Amino acid sequence: MPLLLSESEIAFRLSTASHVSFHETPFPPFDSRPPRLAAVLLPLTGIAGEWHLLFTRRADTVEHHKGQVSFPGGASDPEDASPEETALREAEEEIGLRRSDVRLLGRLGEMLTVTNFLVTPVVGAFSWPYTFKVHTPEVGRVFTMPLAWLADPANRMEFIRKETSRSLIAYLPYDGELLWGATARMTLEFLRAVGMV
Repeated sequence: MPLLLSESEIAFRLSTASHVSFHETPFPPFDSRPPRLAAVLLPLTGIAGEWHLLFTRRADTVEHHKGQVSFPGGASDPEDASPEETALREAEEEIGLRRSDVRLLGRLGEMLTVTNFLVTPVVGAFSWPYTFKVHTPEVGRVFTMPLAWLADPANRMEFIRKETSRSLIAYLPYDGELLWGATARMTLEFLRAVGMV
């Protein structure tokens, strides 16, 4: 079954979308130092004729965002020439998604997180099925969610934080996983960029 949007259509929509950058106020332990550059990969794959985004649940042993749903990614290394290199390297290290198997489609606006990472979300597609090699000290689980489910407004909520007047996005549980915070915001920004919400 053909996918509703082709990879070239997604790439075109990403290239023509007006990307929004979000800047959270870092937690006090982090706000006195310059932000660390980071990137994540939003891995798209077609399953049974429907686009899915791939997520990870972080292990309980990592330093930041323990047990949270996230995209593969992390801090930039000095030798990384671009956010794309960071995102692809991290995805390969964390879940064994080889960079040669990812077709890059574009970027979203950068986001400053409460833990003071300046994150660039990079979108790429890979073919399904795929054999992952999960780095278990960092990643507890790899799973996908359908874009159609993620785009349905009945499956998400938005709250306003009184202390910052910023919104917090949280999805209903999907397959036992909770998608919220920065990863949920990136997901929603991607869906907006490609015209699904």
